[in-house]
Amino acid sequence: MTRSTNVTRLKRTALALVLTSVIGAAAAQSTTGSLFGNAPSAAGATITVQNESGLKRSVAVDANGRYNLGSLPVGKYSISLERDGQVIDKRENVLLRVGAGTEVSFGGAGATTLDAVTVTAANIPKIDVSNTVSKSVITSEQLDVLPLGRSAEAIALLAPGVVAGSSAFTNGSRSVLSFGGSSVTENAYYLNGFNASNPLSNLGGVSLPYGSIDQQETYTGGYSAGYGRSTGGVINQLGKRGTNEWHFGVQTTWAPDSLAASPRDVFYPNRKLPDGYGYTDDSLPGTLYRYRNNDTATRTTASGYVSGPLIEDRLFVHLAAESDKTDGVSTNSVASAQQARNNYSYSAPKFYGKIDWNINDSNTLEYTRVQNTDRQAGYYTAFDYDNLSEGGRTGASPNTIKIKDDFDIFKYTGYLTDDLTLSAVWGRSKQSNLESNPGNSLNPYISGAGNQNTALTGGSPIRNDQPDLYTKAGDAGSKTRGLRMDLQYRIGNHELTAGIDNMRYDGHNEGQAMTGPGYAWIYSKASDPNVSPNAGAGVAAPGGEGYYVAKYIFSTTTSMSVDQKAYYLEDRWQVTPNWLVTLGIRNDKFTNYNSDAIAYVESGDQWAPRLGASWDVFGDSSLKVFANLGRYYLALPNSVAIRGASASTYTREYFTYGGIDADGNPIDLTAMGPGPISTNNEYGQAPDPLSVAPTDLKSQYQDELILGFEKTLGESWNTGAKFTYRRLQTAIDDTCDSDRMYEKLDSMGVDTANLDVPGCVIFNPGKTNTFMAKHIDGSGYTAFQMSGNDWGYHGQKAKREYIAVDLFVEHPLSDKWYGRLDYTWSRNFGNTEGQVKSDIGQDDVAKTQDWDSSYLMEYAGGYLANDRRHQLKGYGAYQFNDEWTASATLRVTSGMPKSCLGFYGTDGSDPAGGYYSSYHYCNGSPSRPGQAGRQPWTTRLDMGVMYRPAFAEHKLAFGLDVFNVLNQLRQIQSEAQYEDDIPYTVSNTYGMGTYYTAPRSVRLTASYDF
Repeated sequence: MTRSTNVTRLKRTALALVLTSVIGAAAAQSTTGSLFGNAPSAAGATITVQNESGLKRSVAVDANGRYNLGSLPVGKYSISLERDGQVIDKRENVLLRVGAGTEVSFGGAGATTLDAVTVTAANIPKIDVSNTVSKSVITSEQLDVLPLGRSAEAIALLAPGVVAGSSAFTNGSRSVLSFGGSSVTENAYYLNGFNASNPLSNLGGVSLPYGSIDQQETYTGGYSAGYGRSTGGVINQLGKRGTNEWHFGVQTTWAPDSLAASPRDVFYPNRKLPDGYGYTDDSLPGTLYRYRNNDTATRTTASGYVSGPLIEDRLFVHLAAESDKTDGVSTNSVASAQQARNNYSYSAPKFYGKIDWNINDSNTLEYTRVQNTDRQAGYYTAFDYDNLSEGGRTGASPNTIKIKDDFDIFKYTGYLTDDLTLSAVWGRSKQSNLESNPGNSLNPYISGAGNQNTALTGGSPIRNDQPDLYTKAGDAGSKTRGLRMDLQYRIGNHELTAGIDNMRYDGHNEGQAMTGPGYAWIYSKASDPNVSPNAGAGVAAPGGEGYYVAKYIFSTTTSMSVDQKAYYLEDRWQVTPNWLVTLGIRNDKFTNYNSDAIAYVESGDQWAPRLGASWDVFGDSSLKVFANLGRYYLALPNSVAIRGASASTYTREYFTYGGIDADGNPIDLTAMGPGPISTNNEYGQAPDPLSVAPTDLKSQYQDELILGFEKTLGESWNTGAKFTYRRLQTAIDDTCDSDRMYEKLDSMGVDTANLDVPGCVIFNPGKTNTFMAKHIDGSGYTAFQMSGNDWGYHGQKAKREYIAVDLFVEHPLSDKWYGRLDYTWSRNFGNTEGQVKSDIGQDDVAKTQDWDSSYLMEYAGGYLANDRRHQLKGYGAYQFNDEWTASATLRVTSGMPKSCLGFYGTDGSDPAGGYYSSYHYCNGSPSRPGQAGRQPWTTRLDMGVMYRPAFAEHKLAFGLDVFNVLNQLRQIQSEAQYEDDIPYTVSNTYGMGTYYTAPRSVRLTASYDF
């Protein structure tokens, strides 16, 4: 391929090597790339490559006129064709992308001739025929130009099939994502080859300072056998490294609140209700729920770096630091415990340091240090909803949250021979995960103050100074350590790789505790005073006007650990010059331990085969047809032990009341029931580790098939299509129907009087599992099996299917512009979203309310929460001249399916006991997920412009980015619970928007690179 003659080269920026996204790569989570190509096969011909850090490698051209160099650090290379020690031809500034093969050929039959001194992105072959996986790669040059949020998640959203997860789930102040229909806990994050996923729940992960990202891979499927533990996607970030030239730089960004639009106000829904149904409060429909005018924020970042050689060609350093601070205001709802505006402050300082030591041309050593802090704090100022006015500080504050992560990562690479390469990564991390309130109020949290008896309050709800419901232990946190080793050997047309991949996670005092005295008060009102909130537990109806209160306790603090071990073998076989086949097998083993270091889940051997094929149809990288088939296992994160394998308390105790004191506490209490009630038998006792899960529990796993092609269209365009099918084969959740276990034991003739049958157990929904019931007298255990029919599911199994067709067209860099457009049609259907439940925001990983009872799973099959039927994504840039560049990104997405969850059946019952409005019934009729409709379509257009003045040699840059240019403010999720705790009493918030698209904002940027 000849070099484009109309490419304008800029120094360190703009479209010189930018805005090209390579689909297809070697292996997920890798930190290296490869070079291959054709060259004249005369005797003595060799290829020598050297990067900016002085690393040099050579390889002989084989008899067929081909060469291959793998496991090369990413970056820019010079590539020389040599014969008898003399340089015959040379290519400069060839950029290697992580996990991808880059073809550079030197004449010869079938080769691509690169006859220019400088090779730019426009000249690199458009299609990587050396791999079969599905991914995108975004480089640091692209990040400088495109209008993107400064996060790994914002970058990943450029990839097809990736959608924003429910905003109910967060990782500190960071968002989470869904890949290919999976739930938001099924992804993996990597920093320089080491796992950086959330060590407790696997919700999100840690990312580098934005300016330190060299390349980011976003994998959407088809990983090689070397990698696993993800049934969603992978975000793999590589940090920058030092070179033989010293570089310094500073940057600042400013997104002022004065240039930001306000979010939309939120109102209580006002809908006509069926006969026999009434709102909890008939005065609220159509009234203001949350005032949001001027709820804006200012975000400021400042960053700097220094990078260069400590010893030329041998020892290099790259140091970078970033300050990221957001100050804003958010008005609480009229129903909040604090009638106030939250004047919040978020700070996220980051540090990245990397040392590279080229011991010699055959051995390298790398050390990476990452520090990442996420702190949220603030204070409350009074807000009067009667006149929408703000007052002074109330003296109360929201909880202060501080998450701090530290990583130390070491990597060794040894090029033992031309054909044998050994690499090893060892790392460790430490996270402190703290939450507390500076006010430390001793009062209980008051929920539902708007439902207090107006005869006692005079119509003005009585609250107190307790701002939050939960807190955490003062030393909560996690530690991880991991070792990965890979040995790669090339023999003939085979590239054989074997390795191990081990991780250990230890959590300490994680979970939640109650604020104040250790309990909260929840006020409620029944539209029919003669209906009980929990008749099955012996709770009486409130009577009178229907007012009652519940004493609520939820405490789950515990410690835990998990071991994840794997080994694999893979063969990349170049069957013919045009056919590449990848054959792999991986074995994963997962073991979860409770707070006493006793295993409660042991997976045993789990074999995951992988098969991939790539056909370079014409042998010139102009048309690739590829396929990938694989199985992927997902481990249970440490958080499963919380409530699942350790002691927890989760109770409600119901009362009517005759008064309310000045702090909102009910007085003159009359018990409505027998005492504290726990639907799942959580009264603070530690479960037996052998009874928590079955002895034959299978890990969640998913099978995946990908078929596709990519084709060049002339010199300026290329296009492609891909079909993806994912099927969840086994899931893990918990079930809490102990009556079914007693029934099975009774049918076996077992005397259950001496058995301790657990309230909840972890299991494989729809499968047959073997459980152990402990003898109360300590004499042992009784084993028994429970099938799907025994649980009452009547043949129903966990189901999740994802089908997608991805189409893309792109214009590689030429004529000063680049553009790419992706369209994805997909269908995500089943009865199991995954490890969490988005429609109600439940983040109890692998312990959702789904499958707790067969009644909860009736009519559960439908369109799942992460189903987005249509997605249109685009991004690109245009360079007007050496100084000015404009860019844009676009996302058009169809809406999330809606759910309506009510009481069971036509009679409004609660057969599971204590689940209230959680069944797939609405107005007494079945209501499958998605049957209640969909959220509206959303369109997000972001635009940017960058100016690099010539008088500063293009080292100085000014940028302007506008996000959500159209200022489209639309609801993206709504309240799914139809009724309150009483049947036929419709929640005033049902159908109300809970999360919305972010309003328009403007960001100004200035940077200087020395």
